[in-house]
Amino acid sequence: MIVLEDKCFSPHVAMAQRDHIRLDWRMPYRTVERVRPVAWTCICRATVYELCQGGGQAFIRRTVQLDGAPEARETPRWLVNIPKDQG
Repeated sequence: MIVLEDKCFSPHVAMAQRDHIRLDWRMPYRTVERVRPVAWTCICRATVYELCQGGGQAFIRRTVQLDGAPEARETPRWLVNIPKDQG
C-alpha cells in the first residue's frame, strides 16, 4: 500500500505486507540510453524508489540517500509489453 502525506506530492512506501516478495538488489547495470523514471516515491525519505523504463525493458531503482554520496541499487530488468496500437 502506498500512502500520500499532506505536504508531499509523491507517495511513500508503507510497511511490507505479510505476503510481500523480496526483491533482488544489484549494482546498477550499464543502462540503455533512453531510460526514464515513470513513477517514484517521495524524496523526503532516506530511501527513494523509481520505476524506470526504456528500450522495451523496466526495472526498479532504489536510492539510499546517505550522509555522503547516494547509493543506488537496481532490480534485474524485465520486458515491457507495449500494446500494438501504441508501439
